[in-house]
Amino acid sequence: MPIVWAYQLDVAAYTAAGRSIEGMNVSGGELVERRMKRMITIGQLAKYAGVTIKAVRHYHQRGLLEEPPRDSSGYRRYSAKHAIALVKIKTLVDAGVPLARIKELLAADIDRFAAAIAEIDRKLQERVAELLRTRERLAQLSFGDRLFVSAEVADYLDQLRELGVSQRTVQWERDIWILLQSVSPQEVAIWIDDKRDAIGDEEFRAIYREVDAAFDWSADDPRLYALADRTHRWMAKRYGRSEGSKRPLQDPTIAQLVATSIGTPSPAWDRLTVIAQQRKAGG
Repeated sequence: MPIVWAYQLDVAAYTAAGRSIEGMNVSGGELVERRMKRMITIGQLAKYAGVTIKAVRHYHQRGLLEEPPRDSSGYRRYSAKHAIALVKIKTLVDAGVPLARIKELLAADIDRFAAAIAEIDRKLQERVAELLRTRERLAQLSFGDRLFVSAEVADYLDQLRELGVSQRTVQWERDIWILLQSVSPQEVAIWIDDKRDAIGDEEFRAIYREVDAAFDWSADDPRLYALADRTHRWMAKRYGRSEGSKRPLQDPTIAQLVATSIGTPSPAWDRLTVIAQQRKAGG
């Protein structure tokens, strides 16, 4: 440290001249003033230790670094003792030691110091493990829908996008599947198989695209009746006349949960649902 070298050189110079420090013909005040001149400012201290002035002041506030008195000019002057203490503090901070533990470690004996470091290391390892888990969860987010739904449902949603279905409707479908998977995972496997089979039907795809477009229609649009009739015919053909193709059973409670939990802010869709129910009731 430069301050140590300066002090040693002073002592060597006086010794070479045949005088000792104690024997110098100076007053006590002059001696203090000379010693103060050999000390350094807060800026120099921070620079030597590789920290900022703000950090030094923060360590003062935390009680980690002793705060020296001001000299006659109103400036604080720091000694080699302060520089050594600051280097120790910085070393511990750089090693990841929390500021709340540093004062304890600086005053600890070898055994207590080793035990405290071991405890800090264990906590750091736990923190690292948690950060790794967080990174894994973040990486999963890059998979989009696959983070929330099964691979089969995600594939189905991708097929909807390929059909040109709006992102609004795809997201609405995804939210329904998320809900269904949470309340009835066994039935979801049956339903998604049926959906993936249906999407291979050209008529189903055409109906789906038209329903998607109907979101923005008015509630009294006459096209809603034609769309409801078209949908009813397709449903009857797929599930009503084939013994080998039965529509998946739906728990009424789950249907009610979906209806009340997933809102559709589309008057046209609401009206289409009413018309479809009327068609179903009328056979």
